[in-house]
Amino acid sequence: MPQLFLLRHLKSQWNEENRFSGWTDAPISEEGKKDAKKIAKKIFRTRINEVFTSPLFRNLDTVVRILEAGQQKYPIFVSRDGGKTQKWGDYFLGPKNFMPVYVTKNLNERHYGGLEGLNKKKVAAKYGKEKVQLWRRSYDVAPPGGGESLKDVCKRTTPFYKKYIENDLKAGKNVLIVASHNSLRAIIKCLEKISNKDIINVEVDYGGLIKYEFDKKLNIVKKEIF
Repeated sequence: MPQLFLLRHLKSQWNEENRFSGWTDAPISEEGKKDAKKIAKKIFRTRINEVFTSPLFRNLDTVVRILEAGQQKYPIFVSRDGGKTQKWGDYFLGPKNFMPVYVTKNLNERHYGGLEGLNKKKVAAKYGKEKVQLWRRSYDVAPPGGGESLKDVCKRTTPFYKKYIENDLKAGKNVLIVASHNSLRAIIKCLEKISNKDIINVEVDYGGLIKYEFDKKLNIVKKEIF
């Protein structure tokens, strides 16, 4: 049975400072770095065939640290955006020493618009906790200043998932997705058919790991949260 792992990136410096990150790059925090080994142990009990992630540094860095901590293959980053997409076979490196890591902007965190870089506690004090919670967790309410709603994230994440990742799962591959909070929430919404109303209750912590096992028709037969 194919397996899918969803991993939220390791805790970043901006996460530690309680700031809205969005599309802004921030390094992994010292606390996050320490978590890599224990998370890798949970993932690599299973043979992973490929990894998908986004170009945000905290996601790329998490991939490298997880593979290194698990003494796995070296990552080869391959773009899944733009014109002709190179395939793993194009590198002629073979499967023994390298792990294909497919990178796409479709798995980026939501853009937080005018909130990016701001302290979450201070924003809540200014606008009220209820409104900020809607900006952060609801389906169709976007942050001010040109931010993305989860609905906007779903519009880019779900088609990509169905075109690439779902097809690879159907082919029997075990896939690891390393991404940000809202791109993962979008995938979870799609997989579990969560309603627009109930998605506000779905959260994944920093370094949070979810594993799905599927049957041949990609029906979920088992879900584990680590």
